[in-house]
Amino acid sequence: MTIKECYEAMGGNYQEVEARLRSEERIKKFLCKVLDDKSYALLCDSLEERNMDEAFRASHTIKGVCQNLAITKLGHSAELLTDCLRERREYTEEVEKLFLQVQKDYTETVECIRKL
Repeated sequence: MTIKECYEAMGGNYQEVEARLRSEERIKKFLCKVLDDKSYALLCDSLEERNMDEAFRASHTIKGVCQNLAITKLGHSAELLTDCLRERREYTEEVEKLFLQVQKDYTETVECIRKL
């Protein structure tokens, strides 16, 4: 799978990241760092423990990484969850629904990156 195909498969914006990072080598380097990032595990653990402040921080980090790397689909679902968690003090059905979408998008994104 090429980097361009990876971006297409994961719902990203290849042109945007190419304009920012300027080379496929750099794009691949930073994309592969997503696999080592602990923010997703922190999000899962925080929501399981009902630690909404930590869950907010983790989802905000995922959103930021996605914005920097133009991982649009996951970035959008992480943004919706982040906005929901911003003032949330309890785990609700809305949080659950948004988190399930982040899980789906994260899994798809990671699978695409691993195919590189």
